[in-house]
Amino acid sequence: MEPQENQTAGVPPEQTTTPVPTAPSANNNHLLMGILSYLGPLVIVPYLMAKDDAFVKFHIKQGLVLLGISVIIFVLNTSVLPWMLYPLTGLINLGVFVLSIVGIVNVINHKEAALPLVGDLAKKITI
Repeated sequence: MEPQENQTAGVPPEQTTTPVPTAPSANNNHLLMGILSYLGPLVIVPYLMAKDDAFVKFHIKQGLVLLGISVIIFVLNTSVLPWMLYPLTGLINLGVFVLSIVGIVNVINHKEAALPLVGDLAKKITI
């Protein structure tokens, strides 16, 4: 005789379900590309993969301006600025960091809000 499982009459056996992994939706891709736009050199990823999306393009432009400011400050720090101005450039880098965080929050909230000082420059960029 075969061993029987411990089941009561009339009660179906417990069914186990495993979650089926789903492919990332277009909305998640949309958000990921927008967030990458504000992460310095990673702006190249959304530029190459999603520049036809108007929402992502808006954030790419702002991310490019922030990256440009960071590169200019880096070059000035390493070449021509006297060491006495390093605190000033540190404040500018802090401002770029804060604006990047604000941009990421805007992406997460599905907003196309222009960043202070950066938004006007970004409008002039054509992609």
